[in-house]
Amino acid sequence: MLNSYDIFETIRMIEKEKLDIRTITMGISLLDCIDSSGEKSRKKIYDKICKNAEHLVKVGEEIEEEYGIPIIHKRISVTPISLIAGASDDIDYVEYAKILDKAASTVGVNFIGGFSALVQKGYNKGDKILIESIPEALSSTNLVCSSVNIGCTKSGINMDAVRQMGGIIKKTAELTKDNFGIGSAKLVVFANAVEDNPFMAGAFHGVGEGDCVINVGVSGPGVVKSALENIQGEPFDIVAETIKKTSFKITRMGQLVAREASRRLGVPFGIVDLSLAPTPSVGDSVAHILEEMGIESCGAPGTTAALALLNDAVKKGGVMACNHVGGLSGAFIPVSEDIGMINAVNNKSLSLEKLEAMTCVCSVGLDMIAIPGDTPAETISAIIADEAAIGVINNKTTAVRIIPVPGKTIGEEVEFGGLLGRAPIMEVSKFSSKSFIHRGGRIPAPIHSFKN
Repeated sequence: MLNSYDIFETIRMIEKEKLDIRTITMGISLLDCIDSSGEKSRKKIYDKICKNAEHLVKVGEEIEEEYGIPIIHKRISVTPISLIAGASDDIDYVEYAKILDKAASTVGVNFIGGFSALVQKGYNKGDKILIESIPEALSSTNLVCSSVNIGCTKSGINMDAVRQMGGIIKKTAELTKDNFGIGSAKLVVFANAVEDNPFMAGAFHGVGEGDCVINVGVSGPGVVKSALENIQGEPFDIVAETIKKTSFKITRMGQLVAREASRRLGVPFGIVDLSLAPTPSVGDSVAHILEEMGIESCGAPGTTAALALLNDAVKKGGVMACNHVGGLSGAFIPVSEDIGMINAVNNKSLSLEKLEAMTCVCSVGLDMIAIPGDTPAETISAIIADEAAIGVINNKTTAVRIIPVPGKTIGEEVEFGGLLGRAPIMEVSKFSSKSFIHRGGRIPAPIHSFKN
């Protein structure tokens, strides 16, 4: 039973500390839209998305108004399109991206994810065509997001796919150069991708999911930082407990919204992803949480340990609050979307190498990082390989969302706008990884993956 203190505390967190529901994401299976005719398949896809998500935005707005809880985005994720389009005779899948974009626009959502392929162990016909279609697909649509899973703990890392994705990212950025290569901001390369992620750009609806579900992603870096301001100088045991209790409250709110949206839409409740997803706004930064623990500037020695504590405590609090926690769940560290991260890069306390170390203990990986546009494709591929290795060896999800900004170099800054924020161009190693990347093949799965 809520008492008056709980109610006022929630109001304060929303009004003063930027607590929000980052997204209500409807996951929709398109497996029954498979057809040997691409045209027929696309019509089925459009009709099914529009039917299932017809009231998604309206319901989200109603909940937002009735409960006073900000819901920033309404989104859709679908079955990886490579699995659907692979049954057709189409030789490229750009038209599938365009029909996803049209459906998303019709129902009024902010993004739609699932222009995706899963190639952690090898390619099918549909995977090859989809990956080659990504640059044109993302440059000719507005709302479509894409992801490719190139590795997992059970199978290792598909280095042929890693090599290919470096070039795909470069080409996507070049085709959207008039907007600072923003197409690459809608493309994620994963290891150990999860099937119920509500966050873009990596969301897709896994084949193990139901026909249609509601997943909710919560956020609250400002709330956590505010809680830590009240315990300055206390030992880490108390820091961890404070974060855990705060995460519990944040997740409870997410569960309330998820169940209410599920009830009103007549769609099963899937999961709450309790990730601390920052925004470019002041007071909504994961980096500032780490600094509140005593780090002078994010990236200084101690940052990785502080992030590990934060990530673990967030998960523990969320699991206590909700039986159905999923997605990525933890702390995100996207550079362009976190004002504290941006400042840390600008004052040179945070480098690409330190970010890589931090991804060993955070929820995703190298996220929304802008690099010079002339960075070789092989270097981008090698960055992907390094990040995938962290995920595969540690049995966790890792990802790379990197933007080689055409015409820009170190020290410059680009403005993407909205939740994508602004990004300082980060320095990348000048030493070549070309011979390493062109070996191809597959890096084997680690020994501890063999558990049968």
